[in-house]
Amino acid sequence: MGSVEVIPISLPRDTLRFIQPWFAIYANDPHWVPPLLLERKRFFDPRRNPYFNVADVQCFVARREGRDVGTIAAVVDHAYQRHERGTGFFGFFEFVDDLEVAAALLGAAREWQADRGMKKLVGPFNFNTNHDFALLVDGFDSDPTIANPHNSAYYPKRYEELGLRPVKDWYAYRVEVGLPGIAKMQRVAERMLARHPEMRIRSLDLSDFDAEVARLRAIYTDAWQHNWGHVEVGEAEFEFIAKGFRQIIDPELCFMAEVEGKPIAISVTLPDLNPVVKKMKGRLWPFGWYYFLTRARRVTRARVFMLGVATEYQSLPLGAVLYARTAEAAERKGYAEGEASLILEDNHRMRGALEKIGATIAKTYRNYEIEVQAGTGDARSDSDQSDFGSHSGA
Repeated sequence: MGSVEVIPISLPRDTLRFIQPWFAIYANDPHWVPPLLLERKRFFDPRRNPYFNVADVQCFVARREGRDVGTIAAVVDHAYQRHERGTGFFGFFEFVDDLEVAAALLGAAREWQADRGMKKLVGPFNFNTNHDFALLVDGFDSDPTIANPHNSAYYPKRYEELGLRPVKDWYAYRVEVGLPGIAKMQRVAERMLARHPEMRIRSLDLSDFDAEVARLRAIYTDAWQHNWGHVEVGEAEFEFIAKGFRQIIDPELCFMAEVEGKPIAISVTLPDLNPVVKKMKGRLWPFGWYYFLTRARRVTRARVFMLGVATEYQSLPLGAVLYARTAEAAERKGYAEGEASLILEDNHRMRGALEKIGATIAKTYRNYEIEVQAGTGDARSDSDQSDFGSHSGA
């Protein structure tokens, strides 16, 4: 078998080349959901995605015997350097089941990071925790929910063989509509609201979209600031991410808690359109729109994508209030089940609340780390972890 060549590519010119190997890698994986090419072109365009203004990004493609067989992205996030100087990210790490290919890709990313003074590499992040992230290590027998990653079952073994060390686990909890614990949670929510008549829970107002996005960002910045791996997100970048979800948001599934007009907590739940997107096979044309228009209304699963409470109010069971309202709306709209994800392994408050209502872990995701240059010792971070809120998810 021929040697592996790793080639740096240029964005947005080579976006399709970067994406195309994934389709071959997952050709026989029944649970992979192909990305929409139009959306990925938007995401990987430095002229359109503001993230490229706050990070240095280099994407690579691995080539063997005349065909592309893997990809990786190396990222130096400027905001993250203020908290974890010398830590770079890797992501979009996709490869055929071949250790030599995976090693060549990771080696290219490490070399690129070393040239920029990085000491440690953490991932996978696509590009950071404000996007989809982490490696699936358990739960390969079902499709991912919307905006969550999926990878082949051989990836965790290859990661270990490459010397990548586990650093943090995340869980996706499955919640069935009608669980007995949900009714109890709803009673807790009503008692809390009765004791705090100054609080108001309302649905998102998409007619005031820009202002709502600003309110969401204010809570997101506050509630997630202490979570492991959190990266500060600027106004332009947050707006870019929010606009990417605007067409699929159901405001009846999204809630904001306010005190005297000040937002203090948010929850954003998305219809899980992955079964529809899967049928589109990456393209809107010629049949993609048909699947979207005819099947989107049949979706029976939703994902609690974001739930957080401002620091000042985290002593109150506002998470239960928002979960209760979401459960009521989901049942009313005909959803059969939901997923709350991704939940940090040490987020005991959120995990405890979900387990009390009968939610169960459906999937486990993991982040890994490695020194940029071999032989530099254990670079594991001992930074303090938050025990409330979630990151890029409930």
